[in-house]
Amino acid sequence: MQITVTFRGVEPTQALRAYVTDKLERLVRKYLKRPGDAHVILSVAKARHSAEIALQADHVPLVAKETTGDLYAAIDGALARLAHQAQKLKTQRAERKGRDSARIGDGRPPLPRRGRPAQLRVVRERLRTGVLDVDEAVAWLERSGQPFVAFLQEDRGLSVVYRRPDGRIGLIESPA
Repeated sequence: MQITVTFRGVEPTQALRAYVTDKLERLVRKYLKRPGDAHVILSVAKARHSAEIALQADHVPLVAKETTGDLYAAIDGALARLAHQAQKLKTQRAERKGRDSARIGDGRPPLPRRGRPAQLRVVRERLRTGVLDVDEAVAWLERSGQPFVAFLQEDRGLSVVYRRPDGRIGLIESPA
């Protein structure tokens, strides 16, 4: 990764360059697998000290800018914003691709997954529904061995009978 530091209105010192480079490299090692080039612009205009960081990471541009009264505070603020963006990018990719896409061996436990587990598969089944009353639907449930039976009631519309965990039969009716 190549880091370019540009100074505008401020004396280019090796201490500032090393501070930015060190912090940015730590951030990149922590959150990104394939970092691209980074460009840092440090500028001072009157009492406004600003730091702008543009980083190309995994084909996604990350940009952060911070303006304060102290140049080191501006650098820290911009790096914090960049870290937030990088962490969000890493989390999104981990959720989309699974836990294996998170960096292996970074010393942290894997992130919790959101949404459906990867093992959950949707199985489509065709329902043969007809106009039944509740007693007929319960008899159908007992004969079929299925966990539920969806049926149409003549006066109520769509209804469902199902076997509850306690062994009793439940009934869900749609509003008339």
